[in-house]
Amino acid sequence: MIDTEAMQQAIEVAAGVRGTTSPNPWVGCVIQAEDGRVFTGATQPPGGPHAEAVALAASGSAARGSTAWVTLEPCSHSGRTPPCADALIEAGVRRVVIGIEDPDPRVAGAGIGRLRDAGVEVEIGVEASAIRTQLAPYLKHRVTGRPWVVLKLGVSIDGRTAAPDGSSRWITGGAAQADAHRLRAHSDAIVVGANTVRVDDPSLDVRHVTGSDPLRVVLGEAAVDARVQPALEFHGPLTELLDQLGQRGVLQVMVEGGATVAGDFHRQGLVDQYVFYVAPVMFGGSDARPIFGGAGAPSIGEVWRGAFTQVVPLGGDLRIDVMAASEAGATGTLPVGRSADAASTGGADEDRFGSPSAPFSTESRPGEEIN
Repeated sequence: MIDTEAMQQAIEVAAGVRGTTSPNPWVGCVIQAEDGRVFTGATQPPGGPHAEAVALAASGSAARGSTAWVTLEPCSHSGRTPPCADALIEAGVRRVVIGIEDPDPRVAGAGIGRLRDAGVEVEIGVEASAIRTQLAPYLKHRVTGRPWVVLKLGVSIDGRTAAPDGSSRWITGGAAQADAHRLRAHSDAIVVGANTVRVDDPSLDVRHVTGSDPLRVVLGEAAVDARVQPALEFHGPLTELLDQLGQRGVLQVMVEGGATVAGDFHRQGLVDQYVFYVAPVMFGGSDARPIFGGAGAPSIGEVWRGAFTQVVPLGGDLRIDVMAASEAGATGTLPVGRSADAASTGGADEDRFGSPSAPFSTESRPGEEIN
């Protein structure tokens, strides 16, 4: 295999364990033996082996003289598992191709150095942009100590989230609902305001897809019998909340809820990724509820500007991902019309949710926007 093809396969393998490895990164490894046989591995849940160890176990003695492609620099320290760099050396791997270096201070080039000191040929940077995108939450956490913040919003085509009476059922359809729950499953924590809990009584668990429920965080207090319980009730600055979640090992936090919470996160510059599920419906007036509450930019010169990183059809709706231009440039963007998971899994969105061009039907629109 050529390096790019092999690393793309490693990226696909890593995508298959997204949401199961936190607080460890989701990493993929591909090993090709001298006789051409190919073995793969992905990081297992915490306490389990890392991607390299899984692939080495699959390859056995065939690893001697092989080439390994791994999305993230092999670790060089002992934690709950032995150092992966040492495992590659001991297995006799001849060449290791690494997507990106690991910014974790315990690694940070030490894994690469250990491999080279042992005479292993090392190359770095293959498919680096795609891997930075895939591992963006992990990378941010290791560099800043804070989680990656995803603000998720279900909106009408005229930019409204609910009717004047607060009702929001039927804005988006079943495919968008399932995709939003997968985003929830990929998040370690989910944040809502106390008012949303009082009005909607959401459970904030994972449905429609396979995955674990995130830590539920309420900004304020929730009734003891609220469906969101048990939840972490937080009072204080949002920056302090993110610091505390980062200390708990939360790599990605998903923000849901009303316009007040969304506006607070946005205006404080705390959102890394905006995910809009846009439905072809219109409220047709200024009295419907907006995306953000509070004061906005006072002039066109002060508006927030970002970059589209993903636009993909989901049934009759669209998922539109937006990031600050600096963030988009740092992680790498995806072509419009191509979803992150479809890009990394060879069309997983179509397999799970139906053809992106499938027509809308009212039967496919059950559920609430936040539940």
